[in-house]
Amino acid sequence: MDDEGVGSTPRVSVITPVRNACSTLLQTITSVQTQTFPDWEMLLVDDGSTDGSVELIERLARRDPRLRLIRSQTRHGAPAARNLGIRLARGRFIAFLDADDLWLPEKLACQVPRLEAGAGIVFSSYRRISPEGRHLGVVHARPSVQYRDALGGNPIGCLTGVWDRERFGPAQMPELPMREDYAFWLSLLRQGATAEGLPNVLAEYRVSSNSRSSRKFRAARATWGVLHREVGFARANVGFALYVIRSIRRRLGNN
Repeated sequence: MDDEGVGSTPRVSVITPVRNACSTLLQTITSVQTQTFPDWEMLLVDDGSTDGSVELIERLARRDPRLRLIRSQTRHGAPAARNLGIRLARGRFIAFLDADDLWLPEKLACQVPRLEAGAGIVFSSYRRISPEGRHLGVVHARPSVQYRDALGGNPIGCLTGVWDRERFGPAQMPELPMREDYAFWLSLLRQGATAEGLPNVLAEYRVSSNSRSSRKFRAARATWGVLHREVGFARANVGFALYVIRSIRRRLGNN
């Protein structure tokens, strides 16, 4: 891999929690390595894998020093793994990518200039795919999102969002069992930021029967819980109704 333009302090830190992800991890890492914007580091935070994921990361990291293996002592879950990655990250701009999802090659090249121009958060449209890679539809990004806009459900796909740590300081992801990413984006938007959405499809989200977000009832209940913590009972009910309507529209392909 050509390291031209990669400094000792990377511009972007990519945080990837890893838990027994051997079947998809190589594709995920490769999707970062093939970025046309090369000034990044990828922190692969192992959360107690037993399937060879660690050995795969170690082998790849010997050939690409931008890959960093971080091993937690005990299993704590994806939010805690992401927070560990944030604490150890060296980059100004922080991005999240789960170990079964993918980036398109131009993702960072499209987003970093917007961050450099002053955007606090930049996200994009993304494609949903089956475990085998079959296209299942596109989730379109809104052009911009402020705090009030996000109270009707999470508008920022976690695998697409990049945020400026200099702007928000030592932000950490709430360690919730589900929808922690939604609570995280709300915590940033609450500070007065506007998230800029790009129409480009820049990532692919793998839909799996085993993924946490595929458990629809629990996901909906977790969304209501985030809203209830954020704005109280009455406003949470209004926001949750909007979330249900938008979810139905998305399933029908009209988002």
